Amino acid sequence: MRSIPFVLASVALSLLAACGSGSNPEPITPNAGPVPTAEPAADKGPPAVKATLESVGLDPLALDRSVEPCKDFYQFACGGWLKKTEIPADEATWTRSFSEINKRNEIAVKAILDDAAKAKNADPTTKKIGDYYNACMDEASVEAAGVGPIKDLLDRAKRVGSPKDVAQLVTDLHQMHVFAIFDISGEQDLGDATRVIAALDQNGLGLPDRDYYTKDDDKTKKLREAYVGHVERMLKLAGWAEKDAKKSAADVLSLETEIAKVSKTRVERRDPKGLHNMVSRADLAKKAPNFPWDNYFKALGVGDVKEVNLTSVPFFEGVDKLLTTAKPDAWRSYLAWHVVRASSSVLPKAFVDEAFSMRQMLSGEKEQKPRWKRCVQNTTAMLGELVGQAFVAKHFAGDSKRAAEQMVQEISKAFGTQVQSLDWMDAKTKERALGKLNAMAYLIGYPNKWRTYDFNVDAKKFALNVRAGSTFEMKRKLAKIGKPVDRDEWQMPPSIVNAYYDPQKNHMVFPAGILQPPFYDVKAPVHVNLGAMGVVVGHELTHGFDDEGSQFAGNGNLENWWEPAVGKKFEAKTGCVADQYSGYEVLPGVKINGKLTLGENIADLGGIKLAFQAARNLRKGAASTVVADGFTEDQQFFLAHAQAWCSKSREEYDRMMVQVNPHSAARFRVIGPLSNSSEFAEAFSCKEGTPMHPAKMCSVW
Repeated sequence: MRSIPFVLASVALSLLAACGSGSNPEPITPNAGPVPTAEPAADKGPPAVKATLESVGLDPLALDRSVEPCKDFYQFACGGWLKKTEIPADEATWTRSFSEINKRNEIAVKAILDDAAKAKNADPTTKKIGDYYNACMDEASVEAAGVGPIKDLLDRAKRVGSPKDVAQLVTDLHQMHVFAIFDISGEQDLGDATRVIAALDQNGLGLPDRDYYTKDDDKTKKLREAYVGHVERMLKLAGWAEKDAKKSAADVLSLETEIAKVSKTRVERRDPKGLHNMVSRADLAKKAPNFPWDNYFKALGVGDVKEVNLTSVPFFEGVDKLLTTAKPDAWRSYLAWHVVRASSSVLPKAFVDEAFSMRQMLSGEKEQKPRWKRCVQNTTAMLGELVGQAFVAKHFAGDSKRAAEQMVQEISKAFGTQVQSLDWMDAKTKERALGKLNAMAYLIGYPNKWRTYDFNVDAKKFALNVRAGSTFEMKRKLAKIGKPVDRDEWQMPPSIVNAYYDPQKNHMVFPAGILQPPFYDVKAPVHVNLGAMGVVVGHELTHGFDDEGSQFAGNGNLENWWEPAVGKKFEAKTGCVADQYSGYEVLPGVKINGKLTLGENIADLGGIKLAFQAARNLRKGAASTVVADGFTEDQQFFLAHAQAWCSKSREEYDRMMVQVNPHSAARFRVIGPLSNSSEFAEAFSCKEGTPMHPAKMCSVW
């Protein structure tokens, strides 16, 4: 992810329906709710062709027919799956679509890497990914190296005695992509999307969010206590004496708490205008005078930058004061800890296990992932487009790309039609919205030009490879500063099961990893594929017009293109969505943050509406309709969406996600959009006043 948080609005977990397996179900009984048999009369439309749910790519065994769809459609669509599914021990959550396809992709990438690791006289690409994977899998060499790979950095941390020493080590860590205190990257200028500038952002915390340091409820306090114990144990593994490790761990919590206090909340970070604070080098030196910025920028190879963007001026003013007010002991402990924390995955098993113990507290996972899975993830993270070349060659069919292109075109048409019909938007704003839509681009499958990775890989030295790769990535990002924007650049490897929209590039990206069965299946009918992949396309397109994306013009600039009166109406409509989702309870007493999740919730609502309209348009004039086990094509569309979000999560994970995730919990990514859909209510004959057809519906696009 890029440092500025809103730039990539991803679907996160997939919004798609999977092809299930199972026997043919019994016909729907009256107590299953108002699901019409929907076999149309001969004079009321085209003839119906009978099929099974399984044959159209839906899972009959996932259903819970004891629940009325108008009362709880999520339980109706997913109850059977929820009852029979267990979360794997090494996972915190499991989703019927995303997790299953990710599992398959993981195995596919493992086979690619295994073959590459064994290949003789391999080409350079195969050799590099094979050697990298080999080094990661070589546990014996990792154990033999011990803490040697980070000893130089730990020794330097122990010698820190002044603000200048802190700044020098922070500078060197940033060169290795280890972001103590803050981070830096080359980003598009929010005010001028044609140029790449240096951007500085808040960072430097060991817990997932600043609120973990500021909240005082019992569960958060216990997590902080666990965190201090974790830091203490990690430092002992790194060579600290027991007494020193205990004091250092307390110092780490104290200093990180002070950093957290001056950090923006996640809701505050959803405001693009608040993240746009251009300052000159001279002004930066005045705001944060204790940090040697000239030395910093020169060391990172960007000494000639004349201005930078600060995502938060108060943050940099606040941490600058800490350079002199916090004691040297605290800074020594903090910097040593962040070296260990960032390096734990390349160190011996004792470090890996201790790191997992903390993650377990936060996510609830029962077991550590086997090493091969961690090495597949690490290799993909470091050499994503090299791995992606082999993945695409073996696992990406051309029909998926053609289908995605058709979906984008149809859903774009649907959005254009929708904008034209809006009664709350004036002609000028409509024209600008359509102009942005027409300027929107889409990237499908894989990059047109593959990225190169210009660093050496040693088949025996995993830690050395990670440091070399991280340093290369840092240089690559900063080298973009001052150069033309590459609108075709990808922010995800092709094998990833995800999709995203970038408002500054005004483009949607759909990696090959998501464009395959069961997300898109050439054998599935169009209305099921639209209920699956089509919703993802509609979701990403709508991100261009959600509460954040709507602040960017078609050229990618942060600028207001709304007429004032229309803008106020838009705010009222998005406020309805925020209020609705704020009432949803994920766990007893734990509710969704409607402001944090607003953009994703708007995108979910838009995705459903646009994909449904596209499905209707593509099926218009069809010679026959498909009725699957009594479900009409419209009903199959909504089942495809709901069954994509059949999901189980551990309680710890749910608690963490409510605090840090801009996406709502899976259940409410079904309940929320569909309870606002008049098309859904019509498809399932839901009377007004039922839970899935409330009297008040929220509508944005």
